[in-house]
Amino acid sequence: MRKAAVKRATKETDVTVAIDLDGEGAASISTGIGFLDHMLDLLARHSRIDIAVKAVGDLHIDPHHTAEDVAIALGQAVKQALGDMKGVTRYADVHVPMDEALTRVAIDLSGRPFLVFRTAFRSDRIGSFDTQLVNEWFHAFAMNAGITLHVETLYGANDHHISESCFKGLARALRAAVAIDPRGKDQVPSTKGRLGG
Repeated sequence: MRKAAVKRATKETDVTVAIDLDGEGAASISTGIGFLDHMLDLLARHSRIDIAVKAVGDLHIDPHHTAEDVAIALGQAVKQALGDMKGVTRYADVHVPMDEALTRVAIDLSGRPFLVFRTAFRSDRIGSFDTQLVNEWFHAFAMNAGITLHVETLYGANDHHISESCFKGLARALRAAVAIDPRGKDQVPSTKGRLGG
């Protein structure tokens, strides 16, 4: 069973995450940050990964610590659930349109964390959500999941649409990359015989 649960508690946040890579896309999300809840809900829905997140953080300061710690815990849960990565497809790439915005996402479940994030926002905020936190979220997620992740918005005008295309792109790429390849279900997809480390 490719499931994992992670708890992260600091002086700034208390985060609990549970995932099932072979789920149906069910989401139970509560971070106290409405926009982030929305992004994580669609991440679950479009990846078909069941995701449960409960986070309590120092939102009286700002959403930064909570958003980052949720990404850290979710990334760690993905890495844990992947285990030895036998049978995974490993690579995937997608283009996701969201109205006028188009984002390309490519992923490698390499075990070697790296992020290229080429997405620009037109304003500092989407509602009350700091747009800088989108990059921060993707960075924390990629580093802790141990994946190579490239995200590039080719064009777009509406910051909500741009952000949504990034998260939906991650979802669809994850869905394809973590899928078990029936032709290699007992093999690690690497000439090294292992991924990462």
